[in-house]
Amino acid sequence: MQPVVETLSGLERRVDLSVPVADIEKEVDSRLKRMARTAKMPGFRPGKVPMSMLSRSYGPELRMEVLNAKIGDALEKTVSESKLRLAGSPNVAPKTEGNDDSVVAFTATFEVYPDVELPDLSTLEVSKAKSDVGDAEIQRTIDILRKQRVTFVEREGRAAEDNDQVTLDFAGKIDDVAFDGGTAEDFAFVLGQGRMLPEFEEAARGLKAGETKTFPLAFPADYGSADVAGKTAQFTITIKKVEEGVLPEFDSEFAKQLGQAEGDVEKLRADIRGNLEREVSSRTLARTKASVMEALAKAVSFDVPKALVNEDAEKRIAAAREDLKQRGVPNADTMPIPADAFTAESERRVRLGLLINELIQAEGLKVKPEQIRAKIEEFAQSYERPEEVVRYYISDKARIAEVESIVLEDNVVQHVLAKAKVAEEQVSFDDLMGTAQ
Repeated sequence: MQPVVETLSGLERRVDLSVPVADIEKEVDSRLKRMARTAKMPGFRPGKVPMSMLSRSYGPELRMEVLNAKIGDALEKTVSESKLRLAGSPNVAPKTEGNDDSVVAFTATFEVYPDVELPDLSTLEVSKAKSDVGDAEIQRTIDILRKQRVTFVEREGRAAEDNDQVTLDFAGKIDDVAFDGGTAEDFAFVLGQGRMLPEFEEAARGLKAGETKTFPLAFPADYGSADVAGKTAQFTITIKKVEEGVLPEFDSEFAKQLGQAEGDVEKLRADIRGNLEREVSSRTLARTKASVMEALAKAVSFDVPKALVNEDAEKRIAAAREDLKQRGVPNADTMPIPADAFTAESERRVRLGLLINELIQAEGLKVKPEQIRAKIEEFAQSYERPEEVVRYYISDKARIAEVESIVLEDNVVQHVLAKAKVAEEQVSFDDLMGTAQ
């Protein structure tokens, strides 16, 4: 008689199962006999150890291994016959009441995958991001590249202004007492870049080499140093040098500095355009994909296995700890990070993942080899030696599998776009690149 699987709540199930003791002992005896052929013990030749000694030494361990295997087989058989899909690891506990000495009885509690009903894709409303790369965007990028290679030239008698580099001595006191970090000599910074507190920059602005100024500076309450946070200091600064920033010309020499061996500025401009177009394409696709995923997530509502949610939350906690370690935060491995902070997002991610998997199966979405190759070549274009990057990917099955997963998700997005109500969203270049003021 097939065991009855009981529904507890949502996706949680429970079933009572049993394994005949005779079956367990038979398997244990079989394993001991195989072991006896080569077993070694002090005082006995190999293969001549008495069965009674082997049973005393290894019987309990073998019996536990056999029992666990039999329990796993029984549960797998029941789940399969009930046409259920196990989600996560089951919780197995001995059954303490109504036991028969001829069997080992236990109760297994587990979760199953939900039945996922696909939404009508034609009702989804999604936005498809679009952004243009024109001459203005290319020139703006060139200007940024020039600013990154600025040189500073000292100008005698020049009053410091934004984008100048000033070198100065400063001394700060709180209640006429110097404090750690409040004094420095030959300290250099570029005005207008927000590196210093606003009062400090404002005091330096307009001064010439040799001039001195004293001013109050109020440290914010959340300032990095607790000793001065929320307090007001008196600073005295003396300007030593004012240097004007000089941008390099966009010429042959500049092109060579950026890796254009022939110094061809037009070729460099074309390379910049190509790089920008690839980056814009990648970012607009990411925005479009986010819109598609959000529309899919809102279109469905079904229970998700807690085991999968907890697993995702644990991965996110591990990633958060790694990020904290990279930032130099002490005790990142042990500091408490509540799983509740990730539960809602983990539930969404798991639900969306189950929905996408169901969509892939139902629509027969697949990845073609040429798509994988094209995606790898797309990645490679951002590197100095694209052919080496291509070889790096295609030489490893795991890396190819990662690319295949990305392409499959892209195919899902394109499939949804072909059926949904799509509104084109024009995104400014600055918004897309995160450079909007």
